[in-house]
Amino acid sequence: MASGFFALLDDVAVLMDDVAAMGKIATKKTAGILGDDLAVNAEKASGFLSSREIPVLWAITKGSFLNKLIILPFAFLLSAFFPMAIIVLLLIGGIYLAYEGAEKVYEYFVPHKHSKSNTEIEIVSKEEVLVQERKKIKSAIVTDFILSVEIIIIALGTVVEKSIPVQVIVVSMVAIIATVGVYGIVAIIVRMDDFGYKLISLNHNEKSLPHRVGSFLVYALPQVIKLLTVVGTLAMTLVAGGIYVHNIQYLHDLLHGIPSLLAEFIVGLTVGLIALLFVKAFKKLVKSNG
Repeated sequence: MASGFFALLDDVAVLMDDVAAMGKIATKKTAGILGDDLAVNAEKASGFLSSREIPVLWAITKGSFLNKLIILPFAFLLSAFFPMAIIVLLLIGGIYLAYEGAEKVYEYFVPHKHSKSNTEIEIVSKEEVLVQERKKIKSAIVTDFILSVEIIIIALGTVVEKSIPVQVIVVSMVAIIATVGVYGIVAIIVRMDDFGYKLISLNHNEKSLPHRVGSFLVYALPQVIKLLTVVGTLAMTLVAGGIYVHNIQYLHDLLHGIPSLLAEFIVGLTVGLIALLFVKAFKKLVKSNG
């Protein structure tokens, strides 16, 4: 009985050693996509009223956890019984990410037309604000779902030859780190200005250290958000391009001589522009028939 118990402990120790070793590898492999996830979600979580930032971010975080609870079982089942389906799902998700990136690029160069004579501030009701808020939350959760699929598939790829318990523990651990880590940092970013105002209120002397640090944080937040908007757009395009370059052998061979980042950007932007053209053509067709 005692020998059986110690054998069980030995098996657990070996399992945890495998988990620790493969966890480090999986975390390193997904570090790039986690950076992209941070940039994209920080951009998605910005633009709300100060009093609504944390509730909105919490709603997105809960959506992110739900996404991973949905993805993880399917990922393990597909990896075991139908691995080709994972590639198909990645390619479909890549189209969505590329479309979002291309749409932002298009809107930058071809901004929406606004009436020049209308200079009055538009008064928006509380109900309209909540509707817009729900739309942004939904969009953020959808984007998170696609990025979560990419993170989980990459992590799963590092442990695909290991036992099922190791796969489950390692990939689940990476999924939790992705959610808690990314949205924890996003929460810090979007609350920078409030922390800055509190520092300023501690000492009204403009030359004091708290006042200077507070003023810097208040000034830096919009610049950080603008930077993250650009980085988020670039990140979505690169992630989408990477999905296609790494999963379609023809594209990989065709762009072999080009630096990987440039190749992924070119492919991601191309796929995004094609998707954007199809969406705009479809909307115009629906509008003309309506």
